[in-house]
Amino acid sequence: MDEEASPLDGYRQFVTLSGDVFVLSVAMFAFSLGFQMTTRFLPEYLRVLGASGFVIGLFGTVGNLLSALYPYPGGAVSDRIGSRYALTLFGAASTLGFLLWAVAPSFGTLAIGGFTIQPWLWVFVGLILAQAWKSFGLGATFAIVKQSVPPERLARGFASTETFRRSAFLLGPVLAAGLLALHPDFTVSFRYVLAVAVVVGVVATAVQHILYDASDDSFGDSVEGLSQLRSDLHSLPSTLRPLLIGDTLVRFANGMVYVFFIIVVTEFLNVGLSLSLPGVGGVDLAPATFFGLLLGVEMVVALVVMAPAAALAERVGLKPVVASGFAVYAIFPVLLISAPPDPVVLTVLFAFSGLRFAGLPAHKALIVGPAEADAGGRVTGAYYLLRNLIVIPSGALGGALYGGLPNPLGEGQLIAGEPTMAFAVATVIGLVGTGYFLAAGEEFTAYQ
Repeated sequence: MDEEASPLDGYRQFVTLSGDVFVLSVAMFAFSLGFQMTTRFLPEYLRVLGASGFVIGLFGTVGNLLSALYPYPGGAVSDRIGSRYALTLFGAASTLGFLLWAVAPSFGTLAIGGFTIQPWLWVFVGLILAQAWKSFGLGATFAIVKQSVPPERLARGFASTETFRRSAFLLGPVLAAGLLALHPDFTVSFRYVLAVAVVVGVVATAVQHILYDASDDSFGDSVEGLSQLRSDLHSLPSTLRPLLIGDTLVRFANGMVYVFFIIVVTEFLNVGLSLSLPGVGGVDLAPATFFGLLLGVEMVVALVVMAPAAALAERVGLKPVVASGFAVYAIFPVLLISAPPDPVVLTVLFAFSGLRFAGLPAHKALIVGPAEADAGGRVTGAYYLLRNLIVIPSGALGGALYGGLPNPLGEGQLIAGEPTMAFAVATVIGLVGTGYFLAAGEEFTAYQ
C-alpha cells in the first residue's frame, strides 16, 4: 500500500478544507460537541425528573422517529430558502432545544385542564427542536466523500471525516464529566452542561450564518416529495438488501437498550470511581460523572481504530470489517448488564464497545459504493430512511422490557420490567442480524 492509514488523517484533511466545506465542518463539530455533552446523559436527567423506565425507552423511540423523518423535509426547506438560512434555522432550533432542556426543571409539575404535565415532558419537546441540525445533510456528506476518493479508497475517505467528527464525541462526554463533578446534585450539575451547550450552539449558529457564502445557493418552489422518495427506495441497489436487513436488526437491538446504558451505570450497578491524585488527594466521582469518562474511553478507542480498520478493509474486504463492528454492537449489551459493579471492568467493557466504530467507515463505503456516481446522496438518504423507520419502536420495546409497561385500563402492569431480560433480548436480536449479514451479505466489487 502506498501509505499507511493514521488516526491523524482526519485532522490533516480538515486543515486543508476551504470555503463553505470548512464552515460546515466547524458547525458539524460544534453541534456534535453539544449533542454529545447532553444526549448521552438525558436518560439520567429524565429519571431524576421522575420519568419511568418505559418513558425513558419512549424517549429513545421519539429520537428514532425524528432521525427518520427530519432529513427529507430538512432538504425541502433547504431547497426552498437556501442553505445559508436553512442552516441558521436548524442551528437556532437546536440551540433553543438545549435551552429548553436546561429550564425544564423550573416548570415544575403543571395541572392544565385536568391533565398533569410532569417536568420531564419538556425534555421531549426540547428533543424535537434539538434534533434539527443533527439530522440535516446526511446524504450530502456521503455524496461528497464518494465524489472525492477512488472507489477502492471509500472506507479510508470515510475514516478521515469520521475521525474529525468523532473528536467531538470524545470531548463532549469528557467535558460533561468535568462539569458534572462541580455539584453533587445531578439536576444542578447537568444544567451547567446544558448551559455550555447553549453557548456552543449560539456561537456555531452565528459563525455559520456569517461565514457561509450563499452566492451559489439555488432556490426552488417545490420538491418532488413522495414520488421521488418511492423512486429512490425502489432503485436501491439489490446488493444493499442483506446489509440493510442485518444493519436494521443490529440497530434495532442497540436502540432497545442504548438509552439505558447510563441508567445501568448510575442505578442498576451504581458504580462511581475513587481516585487519589498527587497534590489533590482523594477524589470521588459520582456514577454519572464516571459514565462521562467511560464514554471518553470508548471514543478514544474508536478514534484509534477507525483509520487502521479502513486500511485493513482494502486487504480483506469491507464485509468482514463491517461484520466485526456489528458483532461488538450485538455482544456489548449482555456484557454490560451482567458485569460486576467494578470500575475497572466497566472501563474495559467501554473500551471494547469502542471497537464497534472500527467497522463504521467500511459500513458507509458498503452503502454508497454500489450507487451510481450521481446518486450517492439519494441512495444514502433512502437507505437510512428505511432503516430508521423500522428502528423507531425499538426504544419503546426496550423500555417496556426494562422498566415494565403500565396497564392503561387499570392497576398493575401489562409487562413486568426486567433489565437483564431487556439487554439479553437485545443481544439475541443483534446476533441474528450479524449472522444474517455474514451469511447473505455481498462485497463491494472495488474491494474484492
